[in-house]
Amino acid sequence: MKMKACPRCSESIDESARYCVQCGTPQTEDAAKELDTYVQRQAEQVIAESGAGTEPGPAATDGSGGTAEGLDGLKTAAEAELSDREQLWRRACYVLGYGTVAVAFTRIPSPEAWPLLLGGIAILPPIRRLTAEPLGSPLKREVMAGIYAVFVVLGVLLLVLL
Repeated sequence: MKMKACPRCSESIDESARYCVQCGTPQTEDAAKELDTYVQRQAEQVIAESGAGTEPGPAATDGSGGTAEGLDGLKTAAEAELSDREQLWRRACYVLGYGTVAVAFTRIPSPEAWPLLLGGIAILPPIRRLTAEPLGSPLKREVMAGIYAVFVVLGVLLLVLL
C-alpha cells in the first residue's frame, strides 16, 4: 500500500484515499467537486429553512459555487419581516438620537452637553446591534429608552441647575 502526505496537514494517508482521515481535505478533483456540491446543497437548505424564500437559479450562481443573491435575499427577507411598529420604532430612535446629538453639539462647552450626547448615541439602533456581541443579546427597546431618558433628564437638570 503506497502512502502520501496530505498537502494541508502533512498526515500520511493512503494514495487512493479520496479524503484525508486527519483533516478531511479532498485529495482528488472528484472529491473536491463532491464536497462543493454538498456544501452548496446545505447552504440552500439553510436559506430555505430561514424563510428567506430565495431559490437561486442557474444565473444566480457565482464561480465559487455560492449564490450571488443569497445574502441579499436574506437581508431583504429580514427587512420585510419587520412590522410597521418596529420600523416606526427604529425611525423614531434615529430622529431622537440624531436630534439629541445635534442639540448636545450646540452646547458642547457646557456640562449638560455630555449626558445629552451619551443619550443620543445610546438610543441609536446601531448601538443596540453593537451591544449584542459582547452582551450576547441586543438591548431591549425599554432598556434603550430608559438609558436615553436617564441621560436626557441628567442633561436637562444640569442645564437648569447650572
